[in-house]
Amino acid sequence: MVGRSILVADDDRAIRTVLSQALGRLGHDVRSTGNAATLWRWVEDGDGDLVITDVVMPDENGLDLIPRIKRVRPDLRVIVMSAQNTLLTAVKANERGAFEYLPKPFDLKELLSVVERALSAPQIRAPEPVADLEDSDEIEGGLPLIGRSPAMQEIYRVMARLMGTDLTVMVTGESGTGKELVARALHSYGKRGSGPFVAINMAAIPRDLIESELFGHEKGAFTGATARFTGRFEQAQGGTLFLDEIGDMPMEAQTRLLRVLQEGEFTTVGGRTPIPADVRIVTATHRDLRQNIRQGVFREDLYYRLNVVPIRLPPLRERREDIPALVRHFLRGAAADGLPRKTLAPDALDRLGQHRWPGNVRELENMIRRLAALCSEETIGADVIAAELADSATMAQSPEEPGSESLGDAVDRHLKDFFAAHKDGLPPPGLYDRVVQEVERPLINLCLAATRGNQIKAAHILGLNRNTLRKKIRELDIQVVRGVR
Repeated sequence: MVGRSILVADDDRAIRTVLSQALGRLGHDVRSTGNAATLWRWVEDGDGDLVITDVVMPDENGLDLIPRIKRVRPDLRVIVMSAQNTLLTAVKANERGAFEYLPKPFDLKELLSVVERALSAPQIRAPEPVADLEDSDEIEGGLPLIGRSPAMQEIYRVMARLMGTDLTVMVTGESGTGKELVARALHSYGKRGSGPFVAINMAAIPRDLIESELFGHEKGAFTGATARFTGRFEQAQGGTLFLDEIGDMPMEAQTRLLRVLQEGEFTTVGGRTPIPADVRIVTATHRDLRQNIRQGVFREDLYYRLNVVPIRLPPLRERREDIPALVRHFLRGAAADGLPRKTLAPDALDRLGQHRWPGNVRELENMIRRLAALCSEETIGADVIAAELADSATMAQSPEEPGSESLGDAVDRHLKDFFAAHKDGLPPPGLYDRVVQEVERPLINLCLAATRGNQIKAAHILGLNRNTLRKKIRELDIQVVRGVR
């Protein structure tokens, strides 16, 4: 690429030096400054083919400078860097017309790649402004999503690009990672922010009522329909419809949802007049929908309609560096709700970072609020945290509370005992098939007993094809007793 003129504005001399040297080695002419006023003078004079600017500078916020740059030189691209690496910063940068947003500390190779794209990519129309975003000295405190880890930064950047669109988004992640928070942020900061946000959990609605809940019904449409009912699609008109646990949607409702996505309209149960579906769809699931597709319990064509933009939320154990910020946020929230003000000692934060957090951010929030309410010390130490985590582990393994121990923990505990019982900790070959059979046999037996031997219902509960279930019944020599529970 032929060398170009690049303007760099950052109040950190070290960053200016690094960028000047790196970009200079690529043949570019770099001019750098530590303030916004000099950058603005260069822009007004017509200098530079690209701007790289920090957000916080001594004389002006770099984000506030972008609209002025776009007014006088709309084709001049701006790359924003910031140590205020929150979702709101990414959204503001995108909304005000930045070509790209990079959190600090940035990866130099990534920045150089962004520079190359900015200098070579064709011009496109600037995005429409989205919801007004209030400035705040402590941006993080007002956000629904907290975290400055690399994983969360990438999520912020993707979300910022989606705010001005109606693209369908599928949010995946374990329970407690904050999937609904992503949906709410996409709505609140997006172009539909003034409309309603309507959420429905597929797993919480009886299967025979889901179509009525989603699309509404007319009076007399079925037994018990004594009046017209407005469904969630109609309630969400002009806004966002969040379909949580989409993997639990029955096949009949999946077919109808696919038709709505294809045709852009729906009818109520028992109705004949089409109603335009003026909604943005955001879905979420903790399931592996590709596995559900292979098992024949989720439509592949619907999956591709819903998974236009995938966002995977990482479990808390994959972003432990965010725990201190999350703790501060939850402590502030607890104090705002009238609970005593607390702080955590550094060793307490270290102890939290060692936990696996199977319940993810929700588990951490519940613990912090519980400690804020019950702990007598103003500063919570590591000993309190250790005792709290030990109590939680004991409760999870208590035999007095059936079902409290996870299946994975139970299997792990039994297998450890099994390995320890053999010489050198090595059991004989064929262990995998034996363990799978030991889990499959009681699971299939319980499902058959619950359905009184009805293999079609049992296959549906298990998420298996009916022929696959029959094959397993034969292989495991399971006796099917019909009509007995």
